[in-house]
Order: sequence, then C-alpha cells, then structure tokens
Amino acid sequence: MAAEAASALGLSVAVLAEHPDDAACAVAAEVLVGSPLVEADLRALAARSEVITFDHEQVDLSILRTLAADGVPIRPGLPTLEMATDKAHMRSVLAAAGIPVPAHLVLDAGPAGHAAPAAEIEAFAARHGWPLVLKTARGGYDGKGVWIVDDPAEVARVTAPLVGRLLIEEMVPFQAELAVMVARRPSGEMVTWPAVETAQVDGVCREVLVPGRLPPDVVERARALGQSVAEIAGAVGVLAVELFWSGGVLMVNEIAARPHNSGHWTIEGALTSQFENHLRAVLDLPLGSPAPQHDQVASVNIFGGAGGEDPLALLPGGLATEGAHIHLYGKATRPGRKLGHVTVCGDDAGEVRERAWAAAVALGTPRPQVLLTPSGRTA
Repeated sequence: MAAEAASALGLSVAVLAEHPDDAACAVAAEVLVGSPLVEADLRALAARSEVITFDHEQVDLSILRTLAADGVPIRPGLPTLEMATDKAHMRSVLAAAGIPVPAHLVLDAGPAGHAAPAAEIEAFAARHGWPLVLKTARGGYDGKGVWIVDDPAEVARVTAPLVGRLLIEEMVPFQAELAVMVARRPSGEMVTWPAVETAQVDGVCREVLVPGRLPPDVVERARALGQSVAEIAGAVGVLAVELFWSGGVLMVNEIAARPHNSGHWTIEGALTSQFENHLRAVLDLPLGSPAPQHDQVASVNIFGGAGGEDPLALLPGGLATEGAHIHLYGKATRPGRKLGHVTVCGDDAGEVRERAWAAAVALGTPRPQVLLTPSGRTA
C-alpha cells in the first residue's frame, strides 16, 4: 500500500523481502530478497535508497545503529524504534514523561525452564488484582507474546519456556479501545487523523470504526495525547498510538512506528492516507491534510476461513456490496491469517458497518461471535 501511494507521487520503493512472494513484491519497483536481521542485506537496501523505513518491528537495533553511524538515513530513528520494539522500554519512557499507562512490572524471565519470580508477581497481583496481563518485552504482535493469567500456577506455566524481559500489567477495564495515527516530519511538523474505535478479538484487530462510539471530547483528548507521545518518541513518519479509554481516563497501551492496521481506513476515508503521509514524512516533504472525507467510516479485516477459501476467488461476491473498497494483500490463504481489508464510507454508522461486514463475509471472513454493538455491549 505504501508502494501504491509512492507511485502516485512519482516515487519508487525498493523492498527488502524475506521471500520473493511476499505481498509487497508484486507492486514494488525493486525487490531485494534478504533479511532485516542481516547487515549485508540492509546495506544492499541502503545502497539503493534515499531513506530506509519499516513496516514491522522485527529489526536488529544493533545493526541499525551501525548503519546510522555510517550515515545511512533511517526513519524513524533509533530512539523511536527502541520504544516501538521494546514494550518495557516504551512503558518506562512514557511513564517518566507523565503519560498515563497501565500499572506494570518489568521482570527478567531468566533462562528457559525457570518461571518468572513468583513473589514479585504475587505482590503485584495483591495490589492490582487477578487476572494479570503478561507480555514479552520484545517480539510480540497481533496477540502473540501476550497472555491473560489468572493465578500463580498459570504464570509459572506460561513463563517457564520464556527468556528475556517480561512485562506484567494490570488488566485494564475499559469502555473502548482506540487508536490515533500521527505523522511527523524531521522538522517537527505534525498532522493527526481523528481517533478511531477498534475491536480486538483474541488480540487481533477485526474492525475499525470512525468515529465509533467516541464522544468528541475523547477524540480531542486522544489527538492531543497521540501528539505528545509522537514528540516524546521523536517520531519521524507515521506513529500509531493505541489507547484504552477507562473510567474517563485515556492511557497508552501500545505504539507502532509505521503505518498501522488502525489507519487503513484513511486510504478512502481521509484527504491524505497514512501511507502517503508516511512517505512524505520520511522524505521530509510537506504533510497532507488528515481530514476525514465522510461522517462515518467502517473498515473490517479480511481473514482466512476454516475452509481455506481464497478471497480472490470470492471477489465477485465482495464487490457486489455497494460502496465496498476491497484491498487484498496477495498473501497465501490459511485459516485465521489476515489477508486484506474492506472499507465502506458514508453518513450512517450502522449502515457502513454492516456493508463492510457483508463484503468481508462474502470474501470468506468468519464473523466473530463477540463484537461491539453501538451501545457498547458485545454481540
């Protein structure tokens, strides 16, 4: 999607892909097959690029520091990437800056086969209650590396095979999960898209609603908080800030220093998409307006179904839904894999949401039994 946005601006994108059939290879101007964890592969990409940027957090910061010391432009920079790749570090930086975050505890899991320190976790649970949220500090995404633990025995079972730092957090009772997308240039110029409501199932985003059930004052507070986080992180490019709205308080849950699933709606729903503004930002070009083009937008992710149907084969059914903007990523189909998304824009919240889901279901996406309803209850 970034390569498609680049094409409209007359820019070209070289992609470092681990496999020649990765989705971006179909649209990139140039493809290098290699790993972001191999210095020689990153140097080959740097030799062909004006600037290096990222679409995931699975990077080696020590290699990137070496490249940066040699003058390779890396955007976002190392301080931002360190926050985005290490949840424990992110928590400590934001908490020190006075940004609201869940109560948490950072522990070393020790060598594999040894459970995390039980006494510290039980003391934390005595203050904040069970269940707790347990996360690996690095490497988790889309619900991976995250566990809900109900008692000390479950903590011991989950942590025994883990190594490295762990993040123990309170379970936050929230009215809504939301996300704010911020684009920022090296000069400090910044634009922010309106906050969106997201629905997660098993730790994976299933739908994004703009503005969803979020009151205007919460949208404005989220915008200001997102901008504060971007400034603290020194972000360059797009930064996604995922939030909990809990008891009238907004607190930061996660950040991602890249275009993000919660911003895919901007392709059709905003004057400037997150992908175009990410390119503008990392190249230090003037940023485009993030203003929405419609009162209501719904974006639903397309997932592989249990039967293994290829959504491309089901495309006529999806396109039969009026107003459905379908994006298929060209990924091999397997149950539960994110394969694309569909966005519908309009004036009525219920109508655009139902049409987005109708198109996604027609493309083979199972509709979860538990999703938000307009009243906030699940259905």
